[in-house]
Amino acid sequence: MRFLPAAAMTAAFAASFSLGAAPAAAALAPGAVAPDFSTRGAIAGKVVAINLKQQLRRGPVVLYFFPAAFTSGCNAEARAFAEKVDAFKAAGATVIGMSADDVADLQKFSSSECAGKFAVASAGPRVIAGYDVALGRQVKGRDATTRTSYVIGRDGRIAFVHSDMNPAEHVALTLAAVQKLRGR
Repeated sequence: MRFLPAAAMTAAFAASFSLGAAPAAAALAPGAVAPDFSTRGAIAGKVVAINLKQQLRRGPVVLYFFPAAFTSGCNAEARAFAEKVDAFKAAGATVIGMSADDVADLQKFSSSECAGKFAVASAGPRVIAGYDVALGRQVKGRDATTRTSYVIGRDGRIAFVHSDMNPAEHVALTLAAVQKLRGR
């Protein structure tokens, strides 16, 4: 067993809790079964029911959690997914964004930031706990989620996970994972 000096342990501990660009640990590792859920969300401003098991019948699902609608990083990430949604569809995948926001906020967000191209859904406490995406702080007066992207295969298992509060790489990395999954 290897022990780290106290200074190294302190630095590693601080880095693991940073909200910066460093990837954070996600509870669901590749190979884990993705918890099924049913919730409400919106596409292009229209309220829709969303069930993971039903979505997986069509193919892989990119389930990306974001902290809060109408914040700068979440707006940028939603626009980036909207720009690449055709590439995800070509690879057979469905994109679903999730946050702890209420459905009324997500209706507006789905039209403006997501350009009506994919669903965004409200994640309740059970979903947040199941996917281990609680940020541990509030944004706009409600509990927020981490920025974590999962690629879930048709078999309901996690094929890829990327957890990083910086939205820059989520779209590119999840698209590459979906394309790799399709190539199997």
